[in-house]
Amino acid sequence: MSYLLLKHIHLSSVGLSFILFLFRGGLKYAGSSWLDRPLLRIAPHVVDTVLLVSAICLAVLSRQYPFVHAWLTAKVLLLVLYIVLGSLALKRGRTPAVRGTCFVLAVAVFGLIVSVALTRDSLGVLSSLLG
Repeated sequence: MSYLLLKHIHLSSVGLSFILFLFRGGLKYAGSSWLDRPLLRIAPHVVDTVLLVSAICLAVLSRQYPFVHAWLTAKVLLLVLYIVLGSLALKRGRTPAVRGTCFVLAVAVFGLIVSVALTRDSLGVLSSLLG
């Protein structure tokens, strides 16, 4: 599979994953029972699996690896934070205030992950603000 095709699959998965997160967050906020539907429980896992596999393939093809390249390390660490915040926002947050705060923080972390990817700087857009 070509690098360009993998990149398009990866970017499409990123967009779809984020759209699903926003949609599920809106449903959670609205108290909708749609969150219990099988499609909304399974689809995010399928999309995120495609996202992860495409990311690993891109890393191997480009020979750029986390814990070797600082910007990829930052992406992986921010991804872990995004997953934790997303889990708190959609499932594990004990109160609506905690879930809402975690949702907003998860969206911000997602933006930072994208800025790290675009700038290939471990601080992303924050590097221009801090430096």
